[in-house]
Amino acid sequence: MADSTHFDYLIIGGGMSADTAARGIRELDETGTIGILSEDVDEPYTRPALSKKLWTDPEFTWDQVPLGTAAATGAQIRLQCSVAAVRPDEHEVDTTDGDVVSYGKAVIATGGAPRLLPLPAGPNVLPFRSAQNYRELRALADRHGRIAVVGGGFIGTELAAALVQNGVETVLVHEGSVVGDNVFPPDLAKHFEQLFVDAGVEVIGGTRVVGGEVTEDGVRLDLADHDPVTVDAVVSGLGITPVVDLMEGSGVTVDDGILVDEQLRTSAQDVWACGDVANYPDRILGQRRVEHVDNAEQMGKAAGRNLAGAGQPYAHTPYYYSDVFTASYEAVGRLDGSLDVVEDWQEPFDTGVLYYLDDGKPVGVLLWNVWDSTDAAREVLAHADSLSRDDLIGRIR
Repeated sequence: MADSTHFDYLIIGGGMSADTAARGIRELDETGTIGILSEDVDEPYTRPALSKKLWTDPEFTWDQVPLGTAAATGAQIRLQCSVAAVRPDEHEVDTTDGDVVSYGKAVIATGGAPRLLPLPAGPNVLPFRSAQNYRELRALADRHGRIAVVGGGFIGTELAAALVQNGVETVLVHEGSVVGDNVFPPDLAKHFEQLFVDAGVEVIGGTRVVGGEVTEDGVRLDLADHDPVTVDAVVSGLGITPVVDLMEGSGVTVDDGILVDEQLRTSAQDVWACGDVANYPDRILGQRRVEHVDNAEQMGKAAGRNLAGAGQPYAHTPYYYSDVFTASYEAVGRLDGSLDVVEDWQEPFDTGVLYYLDDGKPVGVLLWNVWDSTDAAREVLAHADSLSRDDLIGRIR
């Protein structure tokens, strides 16, 4: 079948939000044409598996990673297709290959680009965002060499745990004084870091990569206020930057992502946005942009339905989660290690609920090895104005 140059619905981006946007469209419109323009080399897939289950669960195999978007929705997916500009007035998109694709309605689901290290890119210097990045890192890990992970956030810590559990000599370089001190209170952060130390990870904190050199023998990392570190390979786990460059000059308002209203509409007619790139008004927590899978899936579906005429507000407050060694946690709202925290441990550092307070009011809830309680956490945040510190103890079990 020849590629179409017009779609009733055009999805720009090829991640998990793109998948659920197509499925959301199909809930209300069984026949409208759907196009997906993706820079990736793979059709949409379950991204969290790249730093979690594919490394730690032998029963989770590669064939469980693809989402089957095209088969489920009939969407025409163009891979390795980069968008140069969106022109809402003309309802057209320009690709970097010089093609013009027109649409009836469009949704921007471009997600984020990984932050890169100040080193020349190459087979031993990897970003980490895509399935292809996973395949490249897995090939390096299978050699059981010495690999550095740079970054102490969600992706960095998950990758360090994944590598060391697969027999790799692992170095974790991060800017904090303790791993996790930006999101956990001091005692929990110390416990969290100790999990890495006990597993054999070499933890180098309080520094950042400022340069280095790539040679035939490996990679030298030059660190701020620290001796250089030599490894066989290095992977960046420094997070992402929302991909909004293509919106320049489009009339779409950009401010820490793409600003959308409660129905995920941008400032341009017939253009919506969803997922990591969307800065939206959360019904409980206010204006925010969220870079986690629950939001990507739920917001994508809501955007797709609204493209197809649902006209409904996005009312979901997302949660996020991480699995590292024996620590598994879910959270809703804002986790900030500098905030006042009410700790309600059933067993210290094993099972408990932590409430993050700003000006005395709960703004985030951390569920540490506590399950099926994200709705209860949302209720706490929704009623933050009426809850005292004493009200929080024992509230979620």
